Amino acid sequence: MIVKGQKINGRYEVRKLIGEGGMANVYLGFDTILERDVAIKVLRGDLSDDEKFVRRFKREAQSASLLSHPNIVQIYDVGEEDGNFYIVMEYIKGETLKHLIKKRGHLSIPEVVDITSQLTDGLAHAHDSYIIHRDIKPQNIMILDDGAAKITDFGIAMALNASDLTQTNSVMGSVHYLPPEQAAGKGSTIKSDIYSLGILMYEMLAGTMPFRGTTAVEIALKHIKNPMPSIREVNPKVPQALENVILKATAKNPKNRYNSVRELYDDLKTSTSKEREDEKRIVFKYPESDLEETKVMNNLKEEVKDKTKKEEKIDVKPIDEEEFKPKISKTTKILIGVISGLLFLFMFFMFIVPSITKTPDVIVPDVSGLSIKKATDTLQKKGFKVDEIIKEDYTDEIPKGKVSKTVPSARKTVKKGSKITIYKSLGSEKIVIEDYTGQDANKIQAQLEVKGLDVLVDKKDVDDKSKYIGKENQIISQSVKKGTNLLKGDSITLFIPNILKEYPDFVGEAWSLEEVKTFASEYGIELTVEEKEDANTKEGLVISQSKSAGSEIVSNATLRITVAKKVTEMVPYENEETSSSDESE
Repeated sequence: MIVKGQKINGRYEVRKLIGEGGMANVYLGFDTILERDVAIKVLRGDLSDDEKFVRRFKREAQSASLLSHPNIVQIYDVGEEDGNFYIVMEYIKGETLKHLIKKRGHLSIPEVVDITSQLTDGLAHAHDSYIIHRDIKPQNIMILDDGAAKITDFGIAMALNASDLTQTNSVMGSVHYLPPEQAAGKGSTIKSDIYSLGILMYEMLAGTMPFRGTTAVEIALKHIKNPMPSIREVNPKVPQALENVILKATAKNPKNRYNSVRELYDDLKTSTSKEREDEKRIVFKYPESDLEETKVMNNLKEEVKDKTKKEEKIDVKPIDEEEFKPKISKTTKILIGVISGLLFLFMFFMFIVPSITKTPDVIVPDVSGLSIKKATDTLQKKGFKVDEIIKEDYTDEIPKGKVSKTVPSARKTVKKGSKITIYKSLGSEKIVIEDYTGQDANKIQAQLEVKGLDVLVDKKDVDDKSKYIGKENQIISQSVKKGTNLLKGDSITLFIPNILKEYPDFVGEAWSLEEVKTFASEYGIELTVEEKEDANTKEGLVISQSKSAGSEIVSNATLRITVAKKVTEMVPYENEETSSSDESE
């Protein structure tokens, strides 16, 4: 178990938990040797004994450590300690692209072109190293304050030249961004990342994902079968040339997609130019429904016809039937008659009677969205019995009070007269908000987002900042009161204290030693003071500091300052003064 203050590899001090995932937890750490903040990704404890997960985790580290690019999060160190497998990586100050989209609704066209261009640059570097990300989604894209985009979490990256991979056909990426070939279990190529990137472009421009559903299977099937919706119908400002980039990137048939992310980039950079204003909607060269080579069967009808003609040419001699007619006794004839009768009765009761009395198969009609009465009438007209007990369930797709589903389900083939149970929709499931004050904002945000809420974390000014030293991520208030019922898609803001987290310029602002001591005490910083003679600085003022101005404050860190002291004046010896006096006389 990883705890605050723990040192990993005797070097990386754990500060706090900043993220939780299905495979690993991420902590803010501090490199005590290089004195810099780092992110430490640690394999979850319940998975560290699973050889398959450990192998995948190690592969992530080995793959990602080979990459060095400004648009990819840098890996610093990889290791294992006390059964904990960890990766130390660059700590990014920013927000995920998913959070940015939720906050803004959707991004502007220039922003989408800029972000996508950066991502293609990073992915091109990874693909050149034979590494596929396999999980491109906005949650894995960090946007820095200066607009730079960085790809993180190569957690399911796959080396194309690795010979020992066993998960090639596993569907491990997020289903909303899943390429059709992965959804069908056919493995991944660099074109799989291109498809996910196209879905991401659509989401940035529309503010929503193109394919949605109540289950992962339903969404995956839409990726395989449903045509890509038009972004121009959602956002008419998008030029046709830019929509064509998205359509080509998300083509269901990989033959119709870009051959590389560099090819996508070249097409993207001119998509908003005047020269392409009158561009027509793209038409694919290969059929989208034909993902594999069609096998053409031989014309069986022609083969049978040719065979019949050959048989007709054979010269057949007539046979004298009387010559070969067998002589059968009367007893034998009676025995044959009895056996034939018994055989007929057997066939009659085994095949003919069941076929006459057989209950016909009927397909259950789809009555979802209908009223209970209309759905009942429809089912009864088809020959079904309807259960008198109406069950209820929550669903985001069907309005409250209407039929949400039936059991057996719609389009299933069952016997006529079977009993059907109707389910009535209760609408979207209500999420009861609790009082989250005093709890960790990252944990609560993760819990609420899993339930389908849009969660923002914002800062709020506080009167006494000293109360929150070491509790910078503690929730102090929330936008929705305790006991309120929210629905999926609703928003809630969690407020954390807005306290100073950057070192000031002690030198330029002329801080005194006493002022720095008060500052260090307030923010839980260990202070080391040195004195140095400086004729140009007033005694007691800071002349240098180990932490640069603007760098982030981490509690329990060590700050070294140098303070000016008075320059010692040279006093001549008494005998020297006497000697000088004598000489002058």
